[in-house]
Amino acid sequence: MDKVDIPKKAIYRLSIYYRCLQRLKENGVETVSSTALARAAGVKPSQLRKDLAYFGQFGTRGLGYPVDLLATTIRETLGRERLQPVVLIGAGNLGSALLRYQGFQKEGFEVVAAFDSAPDAARARGISVPVHADTELDDFLVKHGIKLAILCIPVEFAQATANRLVAAGVQGILNFSPILLEVPADVTVNNVDLALELEHLSYFIR
Repeated sequence: MDKVDIPKKAIYRLSIYYRCLQRLKENGVETVSSTALARAAGVKPSQLRKDLAYFGQFGTRGLGYPVDLLATTIRETLGRERLQPVVLIGAGNLGSALLRYQGFQKEGFEVVAAFDSAPDAARARGISVPVHADTELDDFLVKHGIKLAILCIPVEFAQATANRLVAAGVQGILNFSPILLEVPADVTVNNVDLALELEHLSYFIR
């Protein structure tokens, strides 16, 4: 199935369904009802059934969805049948913490390299991922055909770096810099503003 036919918000929910299905597989569950899977994913059963309808007829009335087959179908749709190479730009405090995170590979992603304006300082943090000078970024992206990047750099350098990523063929950027990046329509940016998220949470604190 062509991924462009599935709305962006549905793709996000499919990722959540996939994680839920993986947990069910680990617990030996072979089938799951739409109600149970929707509850685990935090969505309404009607929304889940609508999202899964992109795959055609799935599941058996009264029996539920086959966990292994559904997980495999979603994994292939999300492009996770093989490890997706990712680069990280900005190996400072936040970037280094992300580089130490062990969950990327489990979810189908491999951070193959990091880039920083002070690579020696970044290497001194004991990071196992190769850290290169940021001047090597463009050639590395083109040579290895990298399509995904994580951006963890100061706001004043973010747009210029994003322009370099796009020019080198990157199609998806996970942006931790507190700025809305301007990119072509065929490039997807997901913004993670930690301060903004805390601000939203603080509204509910009494």
